[in-house]
Formats: sequence, structure tokens, C-alpha cells
Amino acid sequence: MTRCLVALLFASFAMASSPAPVGADAPAGQVTWAVSVSLPPSWFDPAEASGLLIPFSMYYALHDALAKPMPGKSMAPSLAESWTASPDGLTYEFVLRQGVRFHNGDPVTADDVKFSFERYRGVSAKVLKEKVRQVQVIDGHRVRFLLKDPWPDFLTFYATPATGAAWIVPKRYVERVGDEGFKKAPIGAGPYRFVSFTPGVELVVEANEQYWRKVPSVKRLVFKVVPDEVTRLAMLKRGEVDISYTFRGAIAEEVRRTPGLTLRPVQFYGDQWLYFTDQWDPKSPWADRRVRLAVNHAIDRQAINQSLTLGFSRLTGSIIPRDFEFAWPVAPYAYDPKKAKQLLAEAGYPQGLEVDFWADNGVADQTEAVASYLNAAGIRTKLRVLERAAHVTQLREKKLRPLVFVISAAYGNAATRIDSFLSAGGLYAYGSYPDIEGLIQEQSGERDRKRREATLHRIQQLMHERAMFAPIWDIAALHAYGPRVAEPGFGLIASFLWSAPYEDVKLKAR
Repeated sequence: MTRCLVALLFASFAMASSPAPVGADAPAGQVTWAVSVSLPPSWFDPAEASGLLIPFSMYYALHDALAKPMPGKSMAPSLAESWTASPDGLTYEFVLRQGVRFHNGDPVTADDVKFSFERYRGVSAKVLKEKVRQVQVIDGHRVRFLLKDPWPDFLTFYATPATGAAWIVPKRYVERVGDEGFKKAPIGAGPYRFVSFTPGVELVVEANEQYWRKVPSVKRLVFKVVPDEVTRLAMLKRGEVDISYTFRGAIAEEVRRTPGLTLRPVQFYGDQWLYFTDQWDPKSPWADRRVRLAVNHAIDRQAINQSLTLGFSRLTGSIIPRDFEFAWPVAPYAYDPKKAKQLLAEAGYPQGLEVDFWADNGVADQTEAVASYLNAAGIRTKLRVLERAAHVTQLREKKLRPLVFVISAAYGNAATRIDSFLSAGGLYAYGSYPDIEGLIQEQSGERDRKRREATLHRIQQLMHERAMFAPIWDIAALHAYGPRVAEPGFGLIASFLWSAPYEDVKLKAR
């Protein structure tokens, strides 16, 4: 997304997509997914976008955005057919696509865009609303964003999956049913409309044949909650599901060996790391850099990679994806258990220490492997596992201490990731350092790209020098699909983890 976004910020341009094909075949058939985590109703509402990528697997079905990543484009016109940026960087104007309607028949208007932005309360809502002075409705199909000061990252924060702020919901419907009513029966403008939801069991959606981009190929999509990996494989073998997310290790190898099944590694912004949430507490062992550095040297990342993801993941020394704009390249810390023990002893813990280690239930294999290496180095972990939605909520509410396994596959650039996890007031930030905070503020309004890059690189260097995190890897997802599927939607959108766009998913002709 990188240089393209910079060009968007400083130049005016218009882009358009082809209209839906005339005489397209009617949707037919059903595709069933096995999803490894529960689907909380909050994932049906873009206003609550958590900064993680998995809710976007729901948004791409039910909703649509002014702009979003699509095949071949990191920021493709969607509900907005074009947009312009003023030379002074203070004004952005979007022109909405004509004739688009929500699933209940209401037209998509500039009022809905304004309402959706003002209602947004997800990741980076604070920074977005601090920097946007006003949203003006020019007419039914034109909306203007006025910034308080030039902000080079406006489109990155607003119009990519760095946040969910540009995903549009129907103003009249939400005002009528309320936030809770909306999550129970969401109405969107996406390629599929809500049919039913059974918590902990499944979500069912059906094709929106009036979708502006194209008529979906498949009539019905079913997302089944199947937390157990062995069960997902058995269901895939029996044809009870067509597509299954997330296999690892020996199970992934079995998928690869099974006739009729296809294993597909998907590379995405899948960074995972350990977060030392008590490092700002001077009374905590984690305030000592040597303890944090010991954790980094205790973990054999390459062994975990080979064991769990068959070597497809990329090792990293940062929480910033290497493909992000302004990312500072840094190698992972070396695996050195002897050094880890030495650092602990120097910090005053020759016998090691005990720690609560928080993780979500979707990454049990990774966290158990990490915990094993930490235990061997003398950092005795008590693994505490939460369901993913609860894990994200408690992380956001600053309840998880002192060691947390964090996952983020959100789009953006180095600044968006820093805003969420390092900046004062960031959605997941448990603390901040004054010098780093000063640099964050300095870069946020800097329009000279080279100076801004240098500042963001300095922030990342300080993160590494202080061992603020223990990066594990940029994980590759190992998904699979069965013999009925012609196009599962994996990798059609660059660096997107899930199947998408759903209107492009296809079954084989009989």
C-alpha cells in the first residue's frame, strides 16, 4: 500500500470500477467455512473495529467502505467512486457512487458517511476525531472532510483496514434499532445480506444480487464456528465444510497429503509478539530491560516456524510489518538461552521468576511453544487462555498483566501500528515514554517524507533498544479447501488473511 498512499495524500485523482456485468448468472450453491474462533456480534458492526483483521472477514461480506483493499489495488474505489485531496492537505472530498443501496433498500448517501464517521468508536477513533475538524455534507453524493492541520496519514487511518472508520452503515436504520439492535440484525451495503446468527455455532448470509461491483457467484455462505483443529480437518475431509481456516504442524502436513484437499499458505500482515504491559511500573521486574531482553533471547523462533507453519512464516524483530511504509528493518533477537539466564541473574533473578502469560484460544500452539522456551530459561509461565473476543476486550481495557501474546494483522503503516500500541492514549497502549511520545507527535504532521521516515525509524530503533516487545514472527496462515471449490478467495487481496472478496468466491461447475 506504501508509495501509492503517499501519492493519494498529495495529489487529486479519480478512480472508477466497472459496473456490474449485464446478464450475469444468478448466484447458486452454498460454500461453508470452518472458522477457528467464535464470532461475537461486535464483529458485525464496523464502528467497533478493534484494530485486528479478523472482523474484516465479516465486513467484506455484510458491509462496504468508501475505499478498501481489493484485487490489484491497496485502496480501491468502492462506495466512493472518486476522491480528491487539496494541495494544502486540509481537505478531502469523496464523490459517492450513484444508485447504491443498503440491503433494506435505503440509498447510500453522504449523510450515512458523516453518521458512520461520527459514530465510529474503534481503534484510532481518538486520533481521527482529534485531527478532523468537520465533516460536511455537500449534497447527497458528496462529502467533505476538513482537517485541523495537514495530516499525511489521513487516508491511511481512514480508508484502509488500519481502522474501520470508512465502512458505512445506514443512518436511519441504526437510529431506529439502536446499536444493540444493529448487531443483532446488521444491515449493510455489501455483497451478502444477513440471514441468521446462532452465537457460538454459525453465521448465515445470502447473496445481494444488486451489489454494485458484480453479482456474487455463490448464493449462500455459512460460517461455522469450529475451534478444534482436528474437527475442522475431519469436517473438511467429509465435505461438511468447503473451506477451513488455520491449520498447523502435523495437521497441516496431513492436509497437504490428503487427495482432494488443497493447503494454501497465505502471507499477510500477521505480526505476533509478546507485550510487557508492566514495563512502566518501576516496582515490576518487567521495568528492567534485562528481563525483557531475556525473554527475547529465550525463544527459538525458527524452530517454532518449522514446527507449526512448515517454515512459511517470516521471522521479525519488530511489531511493524516489514512491508509497511516507514518500517525499519531489523533482524529478530538471536536464540541464546544461556544469555537469557545470564540476563535474569544480572537483573536479580538467578532462580528465575513466575509470570502470568495471557493468550487467546486461537493461538494455543504458538503460546504453548513460547511458554515452553520461557520455562526452560527460568521464566515460569502460568498460561491463562481467553476466548479471542474477551482477550481483545481485556487487552483494550488494560486488564492483562504482565505478559500478553498479541496479534495484529491490521493494515496501515508504521505510524498506525505505533498509534495503537505505543502512543499515549493508544487503544492498546499500557504506557508511554516521553521521548518516544514527543517523536510520535513530531512525525504525525510532518509532510516531508524523508524527515518523517527518519523520525519513525528512530521510534522503532528505540523500541528495539529498549526491548519494549518480544516479536515472534510475521506468521503465514495455512488455510485449506476441498474439491468443490474453484476459487476460495485466498490471496486475491494482497496481504489479506481471509477469503475475499466474497463475490469472487466460486464453486466448480458440475
